[in-house]
Formats: sequence, C-alpha cells, structure tokens
Amino acid sequence: MKKRLKVLVIFDGVQPTPIDADLSEEMKTEEWQTEANVMAALKELGHTAEHLAIYDDVDLVRQKVESFQPDVLFNLVEQFKNNPGFDQNIVSLLEMQGVPFTGCGSTGLTLCKHKGISKKILGHHGILTPNFLVIPRGQRSGPGKLKFPILVKPVKEEASYGISRNSFVQNDEQFRERIAFIHEKYKGDAIAEEYIEGREIYVSIIGNTRLTVFPMRELAFKELPPNEPRIATYKAKWDEKYRKRWGLEGQFAENLDAGLIKEIEKTCKDIYRLLTIDGYARIDLRLNADNKAYFIEANPNPHLAADEDFAQSASKAGLKYPELIQAIVGLGMRIARG
Repeated sequence: MKKRLKVLVIFDGVQPTPIDADLSEEMKTEEWQTEANVMAALKELGHTAEHLAIYDDVDLVRQKVESFQPDVLFNLVEQFKNNPGFDQNIVSLLEMQGVPFTGCGSTGLTLCKHKGISKKILGHHGILTPNFLVIPRGQRSGPGKLKFPILVKPVKEEASYGISRNSFVQNDEQFRERIAFIHEKYKGDAIAEEYIEGREIYVSIIGNTRLTVFPMRELAFKELPPNEPRIATYKAKWDEKYRKRWGLEGQFAENLDAGLIKEIEKTCKDIYRLLTIDGYARIDLRLNADNKAYFIEANPNPHLAADEDFAQSASKAGLKYPELIQAIVGLGMRIARG
C-alpha cells in the first residue's frame, strides 16, 4: 500500500482568485483539462489533494502551504500574470519554500526556455542542432551564413507560440520582416535556424538520475501539399480544424529500426542531463532523410493531460495515467533541492 499523501496542486490562475476558490466548474472545461485529470488521478490514488490557482500573488503559496501542510506540491504552473516567462521564477520560489515539488528545477527550466543557450550547450557536447543565430531585440541583422529556408521564432516562447506559416522564410526580405515582427510582438529576442526537412519526433522521458524513455511520438503531416513546410506551428498543435484540414495527427513513430531508436534514446538522455532537467520532459527532434536526429527544443514539465503526447507515450509503455501521476509525485519527493 502506497503512503497516502497531502498533495497541493498549483497552477495558473486567469485572474486573481481567493485561496479557497471553488474551481470545480472551470475544471469541467477543455482549458482546465490537465488540472482536472491530475486532480482526479490523485484522488483515485487515495491522496488528499487540494488546489491553488496563482495569478499575481505568490504569497498565496506560502499561506496555503502553512494552512494545508502538504507533503508535496504538484507543480502545473506555466506562467505568472499571464506571462509564460516567469515559470522558472515560481519554481525558484518553491525551491526556497523547502517543500518537495514535482517536475523540473529552476536551472533546467531556465536553460531549456532559452532556445539559443540550450543549443549552444548541446552543440558544445557534439549533439546535432540546426545552424542558428540569435538576433537580440533592437538589433537589425541579416541571415549571415545561414542557408534558406530558415525558421524564425521567439527565443523564449513555448508550445509553438510565435510559430506560424510566416515563420518559414525563404529570402532576405522575409527574414528581416519576420525578425522585426517577433521583436515587436513578443518584446524579446528572436532565433533563426536552418529548416531541417524531415520527421517531427517527440521523445518523452521521466526520471531524475535513472531515466526512462517512453515510446516515441510523431506529428504526421498527412494531407499537406509536397511544397508546404512540415512545421509544428501553433495551429498545427492546438487548432483542431486546422489539424483536420491538413491531416495532422499525433501518432506513435513507425518504421524506425531498433538501432536508430537506441541511438535517439541515448542522445535524448544526454540532452536531458546536459540541460539539468529532472522530473519529466519531452524532447523535440527533427529526423532527416539520412536518419540524423537534430535537437529542436526541450520541454521540461510538458502538458500532462491524459490525451497529450507525454501521457500517451507513458501509457504505451504500460504506465496507466494514475500510475504516471504517482511516479511524478515519487520523483518530486525524492529529489534534493537547493
């Protein structure tokens, strides 16, 4: 029998919310699916779970920890004041509270969030990444030695924010236009990287020191015309109508030979450790026609809804959803922070 725990699930509020807010109606909506799935799984596991939505007041965490006295915090926070740039700051705060929490620590989150820094670290260690260039906000720059076509995206956004069909640029004029757009709209630096023609592969990993790699997923582009770039735009990930129109489907990666799978798994474990990730993460790769895997980005604390890639991969490996949630809690309890 597993020990029954007091678990405080913390996540983003969309507006200032009192500490004891009843969010059961919100939990029934699609936007809150992850939170609802995690709460239901914890209940099924026999744990006592309470939740806290944080919008713009971090002191609520301290107050709730004092009153509820949780054994562990289940961290689903992705932003603060609607700004996704602050997720690692919230985790820094959790590290200072001294209560165990799930998912990745602040260093791993910081390194993974900056697409330029993560690629520099991995490139230094011989891991393949597309050739890239970071263009700081306020600087005008051409593509330099980069070869077209090029993908231009915000250096720090996640979940494909800021990636659209216009991110795929094929000449100097489009390049400069898109850089200016990213600088202006996202008020931050841009990263430009050579487009790798190939398959979009997602590798889910769980663990702190001992790592488990789950079966790989792939975003398949089934109805896309041959001249269209196969890129995981924001719409490709989140817009159901768009996905249907172009036959975009998340599926398990097929036709990969055992040697290649082993090689990709080893590379992804190396990436996980080099970027100091702990807890769980999804690594996004492009696999070209020569079966060379290029690192695109790492996503610590990826979406955890039961129907998302991470949980699907765990399920394929024989880990039912509540068992996955239990494993994430266990890893959070075991890691020494600070």
